This record gives sequence, structure tokens and C-alpha cells, in this order.
Amino acid sequence: MAEWSNWAGNVTATPSRVVSPSDTAAMAELVRESTAAGRKVRPVGAGHSFTPIAQPVDTQVRLDAMSGIVSVDEATNRVRVKAGTHLYELVNLLADRGLALANMGDIDRQTISGAVSTSTHGTGLAWTGFGGTVVGGEMVTGTGDVLSWSEGGENSDLVPALGVTLGALGVLTEVELQCVPAFTLSAVERPSTMTEELAVLPATLAETDHYEFYWFPHTDKVMTKRNTRGAGDAPTKPLAQWRHKLDDEFLSNTLFDAICRLSVARPNLTRRINNVSARALSAREFSDVSHSVYASPRTVRFRESEMAVPVEAAESILRDLQAWVERTNEPVAFPVEVRWTAGDDRWMSTAYGRESCYIAIHHYVKADHRTYFKYFWDMARAHEARPHWGKMHDYDAEYLRTVYPKFDDFVALRERFDPQRVSTNAYLDQVLGA
Repeated sequence: MAEWSNWAGNVTATPSRVVSPSDTAAMAELVRESTAAGRKVRPVGAGHSFTPIAQPVDTQVRLDAMSGIVSVDEATNRVRVKAGTHLYELVNLLADRGLALANMGDIDRQTISGAVSTSTHGTGLAWTGFGGTVVGGEMVTGTGDVLSWSEGGENSDLVPALGVTLGALGVLTEVELQCVPAFTLSAVERPSTMTEELAVLPATLAETDHYEFYWFPHTDKVMTKRNTRGAGDAPTKPLAQWRHKLDDEFLSNTLFDAICRLSVARPNLTRRINNVSARALSAREFSDVSHSVYASPRTVRFRESEMAVPVEAAESILRDLQAWVERTNEPVAFPVEVRWTAGDDRWMSTAYGRESCYIAIHHYVKADHRTYFKYFWDMARAHEARPHWGKMHDYDAEYLRTVYPKFDDFVALRERFDPQRVSTNAYLDQVLGA
């Protein structure tokens, strides 16, 4: 039996078997067989979640054989995709058809089923996360039945409930996405300070399609990113290859990995290291097709926790975190990522019913993250924080019920579609109840 590990290496398992069904019928047969035998079934995508959400108990399901586009509705730009399709594959398949994902984050390694199930997102107050773009799909429920749903079609009342499932109701086999015509992005990246950015934040969010910044702990310095959408046939000026290799491969990965190692070995140097790191990244401007601008290579291993909070709570949380780092001198070499999205009506979406600010903290994989992360979790809880389902936290069902208005409705669906808890594991029992 082979051991499975997630990307960060903080979650491992040794499933009793690993299965790769080729289609929905095979998946349904696997679930029915497992239900009869009293075995658990857990699908795994790219393993890019930092929580044990994909951790298998008995049977690990790999979706590699279920990849590609099923259908495209040219009138509505709705695209049906097999669940095991990776985002980096999907964006090229869409581009061939003159389409694009409405928004993306800066990592494209995930499968589409993993991205929608964990409420993964990008940034921009006019756009939702992945769950908000799900308008239909197909799932093998925990009873082994095949369930289809679609906005304007069969089981349309389930669209808000099934946009974000945590994989707790069964195994997704297909996802129907609301896509958009292909577009370009013009990127402007420049250093600034958190004080300067927060002072004009409302105007920035209103005027900028996609805005985010990375704050360097132990300093007030940030690196900002502003992306503006353009027509699909707009002229582009991609980043020069030498600049890409220097900034995105050498500075942001190779050199940064060495910096993180130094911070672990000499924590007293972290403040100085972060000041140097913030100055090393200079301003730059470029434009390209959307997915080439959104995604960046990430080779430095880390652990991550991210909270979705009301937009108005962002400054208080960031200043609190900044003051805590100063007060404790906790050595934090990794920047803090801050983003924003529109609200949506997907029951278990981290942005359900409210515009949201996402604050993501990271720690190098070889550093001790516990004190830093624990403070963040406790502090954010006071601001009605909702944790990214795929990023580390210690919240449980008792707390989560207070910040998700449709929590009990979702739990009732779990009882309906997976009464024997074939799809569960310890993490899902923690966040939804056993």
C-alpha cells in the first residue's frame, strides 16, 4: 500500500486501495460496492489542500481518467467539464474555443472539482469564487445514485446547495461552469506600504478589476497587483522571458526558498530579511491572455491558512496581525496575501451573502507555524471569519454553524445524499459534525 501525501506534506494517509474509475457508471458501481462493504470513499485531486479534506480513510479515488470538456453551449458560454480536469489544462481547452474562466487565483494546479468543492477564488469585487460560477453538474451520491442538476433544468433548486460541496455529499463527476468570452489582462505591479494602500482602499476596489497585495511581516511594506480586463483581441505585451525567469522563477522561488531556510536557521534575521525581500521586487507592467497573468509558478513549499471576513473587517485584522508580529517578534518570512471577491448565494461558499476580504497567512514548510496560525485563528473568529475549506484552521461545526446561515440545510442534504457517511473523513466530521 502506497502512502499518499498532499502538496505541503502536512497530511498523509495509507489508503487500503487506490481506484481510478473511467466514467460515471464505474464511479457509481464503486460507491455502491463500498457502501455495501462499509468502506469510505474519498476522491483526491491535485492534493493542493492544506487541510485533510481529501484525506482518504479506506478507498482513495483518483480522477485522472475523468478529464476534458464534455460539452459547450455556445449561446450561453456554459461549459460542462469532467471533474478531474486540472485548471492549467482547462484554461487552454477553453482558449481553443474562444472562452475563459471568469476569474482565477494565482495557482492553477488544482482540479476543477477540488477548486469548486473548497470554495477556491481569485480577487475582484465584481467576480465570485469558483463556486459562484457553477451552474450545474453531475455527482455520484453517497448512496451510489447519479444526481444531475442544472440552472434552468433538472433539480435547478439544488444549484445554490451544490456549488460548494466539500465533497461531503458524494463524488463530483462533472461540473458545469458559466464561462466568459476570452479576455486579456493588463498587469501593474508595484511596491507600496500597507498604510498607503488602506488609506485609499475603497476607491481602489471600486476602480480596479482585480486588486490584491502581499504584506511583508515585520515591515509596513507591500507589493500590489492591479489587473485590468481587456478584449480578447486586444494587443498584448507579455513579460519578457528574462524578466519572468528573474522575478517569477529566481527571486520568487529559488532565492525565496533560500531566504526561508535562512529565516528558519537564524530567526533573529527575519525582520532584516523581509525588508530586503520587499525591496528586491521592483515595479513592472505587462499584458497577456487572462490565465497567463493570473497564474504564477509556486515551487517553495509552505503551509497556509486563509480566512474570509467582511470587507469592513480587513483593516482591523491586518493591523492586529501587524501589531502581534511586532510585539512577539515571531519570525514570519512569508508575505500575507490579501484579496477581495463578490458575495454569492452558494450555501457553503466562504462568500455566502457578503462581499468578502480574504486574508491568507503562510509559513515555510520547515518552520513552526503553530503559534502564528493559532493567534490568527483566534483573532479572526471575533470577526465572523469563514475558513477556506482547503486551508488550515481549527474551527468546528459548532462555530461554523454561527457564520453559515444555510449550515443546517446543508447538513440535512448530507443526511439525504450520504446517510451512511460513505464520503466522510475526520476533517468533514470536524467541520460538519459526525
